[in-house]
Amino acid sequence: MQADPWVHALRTGPCWLVLIALLGGCTESPAPIAELSGQTMGTSYSIKLSPAPGDDQRALLQQQVESRLEAINAEMSTYRSDSDLMRFNQARSTDWLTVPGSLAELVRRAAAISRLSEGRYDITVGPLVNLWGFGSEGPRGSPPAAGDIAQTLARIGYQHLEARGSPPALRKAIPDLQLDLSSIAKGWAVDGLARLLQNQGYEDFLIEIGGEVRAQGTKVSGQPWRIAVERPLPDQRTVQGTIEVRNFAVATSGDYRNFFENAGRRYSHTIDPLSGQAVQHRLAAVTVVADDCTDADAWATALMALGDQRGPALADALGLKALFNIHGERGWRTEISRALQTAAVWHDAGRQ
Repeated sequence: MQADPWVHALRTGPCWLVLIALLGGCTESPAPIAELSGQTMGTSYSIKLSPAPGDDQRALLQQQVESRLEAINAEMSTYRSDSDLMRFNQARSTDWLTVPGSLAELVRRAAAISRLSEGRYDITVGPLVNLWGFGSEGPRGSPPAAGDIAQTLARIGYQHLEARGSPPALRKAIPDLQLDLSSIAKGWAVDGLARLLQNQGYEDFLIEIGGEVRAQGTKVSGQPWRIAVERPLPDQRTVQGTIEVRNFAVATSGDYRNFFENAGRRYSHTIDPLSGQAVQHRLAAVTVVADDCTDADAWATALMALGDQRGPALADALGLKALFNIHGERGWRTEISRALQTAAVWHDAGRQ
């Protein structure tokens, strides 16, 4: 059976997410926290509500959550041939194609991050990811030929894509252009669920889809939700530190578990959309804290692609809250953006 591309994007795509939600110690004894959970986008979702709603209200909310997630998949999935996104991908026309307003808006937001990241974030990069063996077409053990890279570069590029809001539509300048929203759609879905909960009157919750997290309010105890971030180690899973999250979203991207080696050289799954090459920098992982999960999701990928020099510099220039784990001769080191330092929400486990 062919692997679900949403799963593949989570495991091997530009956004390897390594966040763990912490509910707190066993000494807490206030009203229970309810959890809604299920499957979506080839991964799992979890919603924690504080305090727990009644059984009838909980069942109704579960139905509403499933309905909202199904609607997002119907618009943005790359594994459903009848989704609005795949309808656009399959079209050969360079005329405007009508799409749902939410899809046009998400593409517009992705394009804005592409421009700010100097083109290193690009939702059209999927064919290059596949060519390097990190996409739905399966792995490879050696770099692709230069000619194949050049041919693939000719059919990608966010600058060949337009989005408009009224009426909502997308247009591509080259017929072969393909979109893959796996680096931003889960964040968008988290934000959609947050709006659903807020519209239903919920003020304290934590939402997670495939490692993308957004928290609102506090736990019943009045304590903030806490998110644990893994150390960037390929062979073990230990906590590097925690982020106290009040009305924030958190996302992480990294390549320390997803690469191949050939002739003594390591090739990252993060592909530079400008050169078509696997990136060659020392950045192991990036964690981004933002007001919403859509931005956190996309910026984690963008900063990862920018690398250990340009990534931190751009984060400081734009006021992004970001934690960078950088490979060094003796393990790795951490660099924290000025905005994250000012926010004072990051707590290094080694310094507590």
